Amino acid sequence: MVSLGSWMNEILIDWGVDPKLANMFDETIIAVLMIGVSIGLDYLCQAIFVGGMKHYTKRAPHQWNTLLMKRRVVHHLIHILPGVLVYFLLPLAFVRGKEILDFSQKICAVYIIAAILFTINGLLLVMLDVYNARDKQKNRPMKGFVQVLQVLLFFIGGIVIIAVLVNKSPMTLFAGLGASAAVLMLVFKDSILGFVAGVQLSANDMLRIGDWIQLPNGVANGTVEEITLNTVKIRNWDETISTVPPYTLVNNSFQNWRGMQESGGRRVNKNIYLDMTTLKFCTPEDLDAIRKNVPLMADYQPAEGEVPTNSQLYRIYIERYLRSLPVVNLDMDLIISQKEPTTYGVPIQVYFFSRNKVWREYERIQSDIFDHLLAIVGKFDLKLYQYSD
Repeated sequence: MVSLGSWMNEILIDWGVDPKLANMFDETIIAVLMIGVSIGLDYLCQAIFVGGMKHYTKRAPHQWNTLLMKRRVVHHLIHILPGVLVYFLLPLAFVRGKEILDFSQKICAVYIIAAILFTINGLLLVMLDVYNARDKQKNRPMKGFVQVLQVLLFFIGGIVIIAVLVNKSPMTLFAGLGASAAVLMLVFKDSILGFVAGVQLSANDMLRIGDWIQLPNGVANGTVEEITLNTVKIRNWDETISTVPPYTLVNNSFQNWRGMQESGGRRVNKNIYLDMTTLKFCTPEDLDAIRKNVPLMADYQPAEGEVPTNSQLYRIYIERYLRSLPVVNLDMDLIISQKEPTTYGVPIQVYFFSRNKVWREYERIQSDIFDHLLAIVGKFDLKLYQYSD
């Protein structure tokens, strides 16, 4: 079969063009024509297949076809077809110029490999989108693992492309990379550490998207928004964004408030400091006054032979008051105790759990409760400790 290049070469020589110049000219023309043909084929295939897919997606939107279009999987896949056609048509255009034919086919092969890489990358992103769309899987972030696969994909693809350009076996290049493993470890150090840390965080269920975490020294205190191969993105309560490497969370301690959020309440643990000089034993008259002025203590009767102190009665009142509030979770610990006296008075520890765990409501609830407990101290002939010069 007479090639297109030979046919054009003969025409140019018949027109009186120098054979050497004719060879160069016709090969250049053929190269330009092949580029034009490949671009035309690409546009034609895109119009037919991608356009058809867009039309189908609009008519019948499903998860799979919507994601395939969003991640441009079909778009990249169709790029392969013109590349393959041009690759096999090139020998018809170049007969004499074997070097140009080899070079052109290498460029075409690189184009095909790149299209395949982008297609596989799009499929990985589609799988990630499908995974994240499942409510049961949202607590297991997979973005870091997909990023590792993406790094491996393009790394292997890059080696294959280099092998095609230098006309070597990819296995030979991979073997040669073994000698430069130390350099590769240095280049991909953060990615390797991030991958290992991501596996540990996920396997041990240490971190999920949506968790409220707090890092020491005020580095970050907020909600986890994204977990990737190299960073964990945290939106702080002041609306700033902190990013920390995953291996930092594995190597150092951090506080995760997920347990509190999933439990039945949020802990309140505060001390009320009483003036030590106001503690005393209660007389019958004192007991009658407390029963009269403090409704929750109206039915209080000390044990036989017991002479209670006003501090003891105050602790009993605190417990009764907390048990009367619907915002207090009585299924969890409720402890009212007296701690060791200090130079700042006698501390009364108030320890309970609020049913409402939302930060704003939680702060309001505990503030209201302690406002009441501080204000009613005088009913027990007690005073709060307050430092004065």
